[in-house]
Amino acid sequence: MIDVLVRLYPAAYRAAHGQEIVDVHREMTAGLPRAVRLRADADLAAHALRVRLRLDSASSAGQLFAMAAPFALAAAAVTSGLRLTRWYAGLVRSPAPVQVQLAAMEGSWTLYVLLSVLVCVGAIIALTGRWVRGAGVAACGLLGAAAQWAVIPHLYGEGVATPVSALLTLAVVVACPPDRRGDRRLSAAAGAMAAVAWFPVVVVDTRAFGVTTDYGAWPMLVLAFTGAVLAVRTRSSGLREIGVMTLASPPLIAFAYTDAWLELLPVLGILLFLPVAAVLTAFFQAVRRRY
Repeated sequence: MIDVLVRLYPAAYRAAHGQEIVDVHREMTAGLPRAVRLRADADLAAHALRVRLRLDSASSAGQLFAMAAPFALAAAAVTSGLRLTRWYAGLVRSPAPVQVQLAAMEGSWTLYVLLSVLVCVGAIIALTGRWVRGAGVAACGLLGAAAQWAVIPHLYGEGVATPVSALLTLAVVVACPPDRRGDRRLSAAAGAMAAVAWFPVVVVDTRAFGVTTDYGAWPMLVLAFTGAVLAVRTRSSGLREIGVMTLASPPLIAFAYTDAWLELLPVLGILLFLPVAAVLTAFFQAVRRRY
């Protein structure tokens, strides 16, 4: 098995380090239970693919995905949290007793709620310091949502936006290099972004505020603004930070499409928040350098 896994590495890397990898792997897994050996094999395969795709922590792509991973989880948590609160608001506003509604709820809706809870809880766990465990919980929710959509698509609105965004989010999280996971500064920023993106929309959805001008735009606006703030704090041009937010944006784009517009043109307009934020950030940095 180890010989097959080593072939996943690029030829030059395999020639330089292949035998060392084989020896260390066999020494580390000798006498261990089968489940542990399978996990070690999976870790080795993941490392080989990262090296082949140049997604290690030393590469620019690896650093980009490392920055994007917490924001991708936060964006997924925002959309799952908004769906949960909308479901709960409908439950509370219904004239039927809550216990009766819960007892009559179909299994598909129960699973829908459970998967949304997994994404939210997993993101919270990951962003508060336990990245591996939290990302694993969130990944179960994302994969489950994609699988449920394949069976019962109407739960997630029209089109394929929801499952595609779930898989893209999962890809961003998996692509994060292991030694760059759980950055506290980025996790804190992602958590703050999620809270600011989620709370005002919930206030509108629960009818605590009578007028809505959101239509899926507010979470994307918060995401773009977060990228601009990070760029200003690090005195960068803003291109990298806005690229990070672009990688993290699929859940919010899918939410704007399926839960607000059901049309492509307005959603493309919302996407313009990202390049506009990049231009404004670059302009601000140029003015600051001049003065």
